[in-house]
Amino acid sequence: MFVVVAYDIPDNRRRTAVMKWLERFGRHVQESVFECDLEAKDYRQMSQRLQRLMNLREDNVRFYHLCPPDVGRIETYGVGQVVHVRKPFTLV
Repeated sequence: MFVVVAYDIPDNRRRTAVMKWLERFGRHVQESVFECDLEAKDYRQMSQRLQRLMNLREDNVRFYHLCPPDVGRIETYGVGQVVHVRKPFTLV
């Protein structure tokens, strides 16, 4: 599944923790936006951990699930490309 994850987290420490966690699953395409191409089990792992990292009274994380035809219609201008990776990223 292709998922766009967007977040708005006012606390620097939590925002950094969320960003570092999401880097394991997708590509950081804009300041608070990741594109992730995931298996269902990886999506569950990603989203469950995000809920534990967040303050549900202050933070907002959104998941936009795109079907294959919609992914094919993503347009980008300037630098950056749409990511198509079927496994979590490995941090070096």
